[in-house]
Amino acid sequence: MLNETSSINTEADIHRLRDKTHLTFHKENDDKVVIRPCLPGEPVYTDNDGNDSHPSCFIYATVFKKVKLRFPLTRFESELLTELDIAPAQLHPNGWAFVRAYQIVCAHLGHPASVNVFLFLFKAKNPGDHLWVSLNGIAGRSILSIFQQSYKDWKGKFVRVRCNDQDPTLLDGFPLYWVNKGKKDSKDNFRKARSLEKMGELDRDLCNFWKEVASNNTILATPSIIKFEFYDDQLDFYIGLPFYSIWISLPAPRPLYSLSNLFALHCPAFILSCLIPVLPVT
Repeated sequence: MLNETSSINTEADIHRLRDKTHLTFHKENDDKVVIRPCLPGEPVYTDNDGNDSHPSCFIYATVFKKVKLRFPLTRFESELLTELDIAPAQLHPNGWAFVRAYQIVCAHLGHPASVNVFLFLFKAKNPGDHLWVSLNGIAGRSILSIFQQSYKDWKGKFVRVRCNDQDPTLLDGFPLYWVNKGKKDSKDNFRKARSLEKMGELDRDLCNFWKEVASNNTILATPSIIKFEFYDDQLDFYIGLPFYSIWISLPAPRPLYSLSNLFALHCPAFILSCLIPVLPVT
């Protein structure tokens, strides 16, 4: 198991973390979640700290600070952790960034965030029981850029997240503690990409939509999408402009919605905001 310990060991460390970055941990009110320092020498794979009435888990501080993860986890996030059978701390921060950006894009386009679709686009790589699980875009299906090419200054900086009486179900629905993923030589068999044949109709349509997007070499900027999550105009630019580039590259006369019927049904408003100012006069 990964024998890493945290340098965040006092309440003063937690206060500095909050004050320096204006950090929040809960989507509604931080009173609904308890953020505790780790004990000196406490490994990241440690189980509950003995308080059985209040389950807890570890999260790396950077996932709050830079990737902007907040509790409670979404249904998609909980289902993905359960499917991969990993605790929150086991997923590399770049993997968490893919998870966050994918959900933001789906919400902006009006698509449901689906674990089946996500694991059609991304492959989970298991390095064995000593390192973190990473996510990588599958060749020919990559739609999001990596958050940071060389992710620095995050290891050894994690906190313990614990629920309280205000939100006792905060940590329900996903593995809390580090799961031994087996020997390193089994990494290629960790989680293979989803097969379209085993999906429902909507998931298949979404997979085909994103595959068509990827075939046009359209890569959405993960850092910008996360940064502007709550700014629709900025998201229109960072998400809409690549789709407009696909549209403008088509031979005239260009259909207004060319990627798929699904795209036409689910996101006319944002694409129109990109296309109307430059639509050719006929």
